Amino acid sequence: MPETSPATDPREHTHRYLIIGAGPAGLQLSYFLDRAGADYLTLEREDAPGGFFRRFPRHRRLISLNKVNTVEKDPEILLRWDWNSLLNDSPDLLFPNYSREYFPAADDLLRYLADFQREHALNVRYDTAVDRIEKVDGRFVVHSGDEVFRAECLIVATGWGGPHVPDIPGIELASGYEDVSTSGEEFTGKRVLIIGKGNSAFETAHALLPHAAIIHMASPNPVKLAWTSKHPGHVRGQYGSLLDSYWFKTLHAVLECQIDRIWREGDAYKTAITYTLAQGEQALLEYDAVIRCTGFTMDGDIFDASCTPERAPNGRIPAIRPDFQSANVDGLYFAGTLMQARDFKKASSAFIDGFRYNLRTLAALLAERYEGTPIPRHVVPANPDALTGTMLERANYSSALWTQFEYLSDAYVLEKASGNFQRYEDLPEDYAAERFADEELMFTVTLRWGRQDYGDVFAIERHPTPDRAEESAFLHPVIRVWRRGEQVAERHLLEDLQARWLDPVRHVEPLCRFLGEQLRPGDDRLPTIGF
Repeated sequence: MPETSPATDPREHTHRYLIIGAGPAGLQLSYFLDRAGADYLTLEREDAPGGFFRRFPRHRRLISLNKVNTVEKDPEILLRWDWNSLLNDSPDLLFPNYSREYFPAADDLLRYLADFQREHALNVRYDTAVDRIEKVDGRFVVHSGDEVFRAECLIVATGWGGPHVPDIPGIELASGYEDVSTSGEEFTGKRVLIIGKGNSAFETAHALLPHAAIIHMASPNPVKLAWTSKHPGHVRGQYGSLLDSYWFKTLHAVLECQIDRIWREGDAYKTAITYTLAQGEQALLEYDAVIRCTGFTMDGDIFDASCTPERAPNGRIPAIRPDFQSANVDGLYFAGTLMQARDFKKASSAFIDGFRYNLRTLAALLAERYEGTPIPRHVVPANPDALTGTMLERANYSSALWTQFEYLSDAYVLEKASGNFQRYEDLPEDYAAERFADEELMFTVTLRWGRQDYGDVFAIERHPTPDRAEESAFLHPVIRVWRRGEQVAERHLLEDLQARWLDPVRHVEPLCRFLGEQLRPGDDRLPTIGF
């Protein structure tokens, strides 16, 4: 019997783009590729999208904001406070139509994702688990049971693959966040050690607080609070009760320590620790329960040796280039929470409200590389007034720059032939610096916070004068100047309570003057520019 040709074998599938995972990131990228008429397929191992959110967070309350009531009406501005919607052209498929709660339920997000895939008729294959990925003759080969999927470009949007288990002798004795009981009553009167100090740890502690006799939270480093770091992945204010209890002397405590070993003696768990902020002091503590809440890690087992991606220094996420491509595997891209390596613990690439904009940019970069479609750009005259106007308009309007502060930027590249600037929107600033490293002049515009080391973030002394704008503690625009890939100058604009950077004296005039200095006629570093 002759072999079946791959072209006619129903078990063989070939596409230009293959997306692995139909969570929020996989669906968002599917939407952009679908609207571009691209040849793509998305594979999902479960029977519905968003499998991670069926299980997590364990107590079913999201920490992503859903600020429904605002004074704004513009849909673009509203996305600044809508952290759960995917970008799309349907006003009905926005998350505030699914929940009015400020911290919504995970099940509402699941309903939203299912409707998003169905209403946009995205090309998703459910119940298709990926067993192995290899790269053969420059193409990716994805195995799922007896089926094979081939693609020029592979985008992995699988999210977290499983729990991160620290290398602690005896850690196997701890219950994991992924399966520990969510009923606080089961810990009534018990002494509980929670390993970890992230949001999953505080979520768990919050549920135990009315019931447990003693709760200790332990990790080598101090708690990182979101209102200090400005990062939504650090501990959020709604979990502050445990910290209150610590300072109110209820015997609950937050320990900065290395856990050296855990073992059982009778019904108790003995834990040897070394304090990290007490000159190496050691202690032996005893608990009735130990819970591991140490976060998650990517699944690398699906890659064979031909395309195993390098990992970022923490070992839990892939290392990526500025264009979201694997650091070492050409044509392999990462989407969603796996694309956070370049703004780790800074902007919001780990979350829907951040990576939805990254994916819009990624879709444009993929179209340029694989379809020959130039990335979008806009012509801006090379004079200070025109540049000032468009820079401030974008800073005041863009939700991408707002959410992805200090990461995504608008790049204004001087075009020698025309003498005008080309404006590229929502590029990672490090990508813009790399891509346009040979250009005579480029401006980038981002939003950013002030420094991180304020003694009290609720008692910051401000200096509201334009010539001290670089001391602004709150969100504000920053314009950087690049000449042949090297940053040579930057200008900060003053913060504003309403985030409206349009004041003639505080914002417009300082920026226009700064740009004029960079464009002054007679500068031999630049081509002749008319004003």
